[in-house]
Amino acid sequence: MSSAMTPQEIVSELDAHIIGQQAAKRAVAIALRNRWRRQQVEPKLRPEITPKNILMIGPTGVGKTEIARRLAKLAHAPFIKVEATKFTEVGYVGKDVDSIIRDLADIAIKQQRELEMAKVRVRAEDAAEERILDALVPPPRSEGFGFNAEDRPADSAARQVFRKKLRQGELDDKEIELDLAAASPQLEVMTPAGMEEMAEQLRGMFSQLGAGKKKARKLKIGEARKLLIDEEAAKLLNEDEVKQQALHNAEQNGIVFIDEIDKVTSRSDGANAGEVSRQGVQRDLLPLVEGTTVSTKYGAIKTDHILFIASGAFHLSKPSDLLPELQGRLPIRVELQSLTVADFEAILSQTHASLVRQYQALLATEGVQLAFTPDGITRLAQIAHEVNERTENIGARRLATVMEHLLDEVSFDATRLEGQTVTIDAAYVDARLGALSQNEDLSRYIL
Repeated sequence: MSSAMTPQEIVSELDAHIIGQQAAKRAVAIALRNRWRRQQVEPKLRPEITPKNILMIGPTGVGKTEIARRLAKLAHAPFIKVEATKFTEVGYVGKDVDSIIRDLADIAIKQQRELEMAKVRVRAEDAAEERILDALVPPPRSEGFGFNAEDRPADSAARQVFRKKLRQGELDDKEIELDLAAASPQLEVMTPAGMEEMAEQLRGMFSQLGAGKKKARKLKIGEARKLLIDEEAAKLLNEDEVKQQALHNAEQNGIVFIDEIDKVTSRSDGANAGEVSRQGVQRDLLPLVEGTTVSTKYGAIKTDHILFIASGAFHLSKPSDLLPELQGRLPIRVELQSLTVADFEAILSQTHASLVRQYQALLATEGVQLAFTPDGITRLAQIAHEVNERTENIGARRLATVMEHLLDEVSFDATRLEGQTVTIDAAYVDARLGALSQNEDLSRYIL
């Protein structure tokens, strides 16, 4: 399932959502293309070619997570983002690093099941339609060992009438009673550290308890149709094949994004001495990144060919503070730059789903048109950049705070402004944000 896109095409796609950071985009584009290249290599050599994991270094809000997330979408690959700070060394209370791969397996199964259900959707829709028609127009009762021959044409004609109405949506608000599959009970099993595999097996065993049970429910046809399609599609799936394909996809194409990796480094000043061993988390991450086998409830997953992308701001530490062995497992390092005023402008005006477009679409639902002038966008970008420079630099996330305060009045009074056009120019921005951005104490707490 690896993408056959060229590195140039991958970077071009990423450019539609992320401004700047060309070095990081090139690195992930090459990593993704190398997966496709590996599939073309002769089978004997293929297992020896492992992915070159990436370490992204840069302040918050500059696009590290977004690059990884968009890359996974382009590759149609199972993707999971985790925070390194959520994990503890094996033996301590907290999540162990193997749960990363177990969660990745869950995502891969869900992704594969959705893909397979889409393939059988047409057949599932037909089966769902027949079940609804059976509830609306019950089949004629049999006499002896067969149906009454005189009832067949009338029944067929009635079904055709209802079938036509059903397809045209005329019956969507009508209530019917159907026997639907009952939801299986969800049971949380708590086990000591190191016994997660047993917990998964117990969960799997208890989840089978209610399998196959039906429950009568009264629903509107429109809602019932969706549930029936999902139920019928699930019947058409071969669960063993779904599981096998999903595990293969997770092993060969999975992407794990480990954020805040700098927070589990041990600084040389000894400030972390009293905390749960951060180096222990790094040591536990080592086998995952290097290549090991993790047991999941679906089966064993080898991590040899999973791509790991780690990221961190490294304000209080350096990449060299990571364990030497872990540094060696993250051979490609890319530094992401802080955002400039021009970057902020581009984020507001050039990205595919920019904040400007989002707010325009939201307020258009109430009949209010927002018109942003070029000088208004420039002033917004300048204020966001100034506040980042004077207070905490949170990157592009500052734009969301600034925009929310800028459009606070318009959003609140939208119902009274119906049919009007609100022009956002530099004067409008200064009137609402100018004083606030200049006052460092206020901007620290409000912007």
